[in-house]
Amino acid sequence: AKDYELRQYETAKWVSTVIRGETQKEAMRQGFWKLFHYIQGKNEKEAKIDMTVPVTCLVKSGCTDFKISFFVPFEHQDCPPQPTDSDVFIEERKAAALFVRSFGGFASPEKYAEEADALARTLRNRGQPFHEDFFYTAGYDSPFKLFNRHNEVWYFKK
Repeated sequence: AKDYELRQYETAKWVSTVIRGETQKEAMRQGFWKLFHYIQGKNEKEAKIDMTVPVTCLVKSGCTDFKISFFVPFEHQDCPPQPTDSDVFIEERKAAALFVRSFGGFASPEKYAEEADALARTLRNRGQPFHEDFFYTAGYDSPFKLFNRHNEVWYFKK
């Protein structure tokens, strides 16, 4: 469809942290730094790991807990170094079909919510079943990138 795509993601490991009781913007900031320290060597192997994209944030309806995640690079998928920060963990996300809506610019929590609402409306109008109680935000760019930015919202297909 012109306003969204359906993607199939394979099972993969992500390094994640959950930030509770903060605004989404503050949770993203805190979560990013916890995960950044992990890839900079705050792990059992003291290994530096390449930064990957996207950085995702799980947003649940009516919930102030946000799960921030970095994709574990392919060379570490089989055996990612274990985090030494007790708030950081490795998770395996099962293979899934995702509805994805892309947009540009600097994405705020409000912009992500607006884009997620637009995607949800489109999916409902087209009779596409999806899990409506949560969505993921996905950011692909450094904060220093000013132009041609790429952001996404993801809903899981039922």
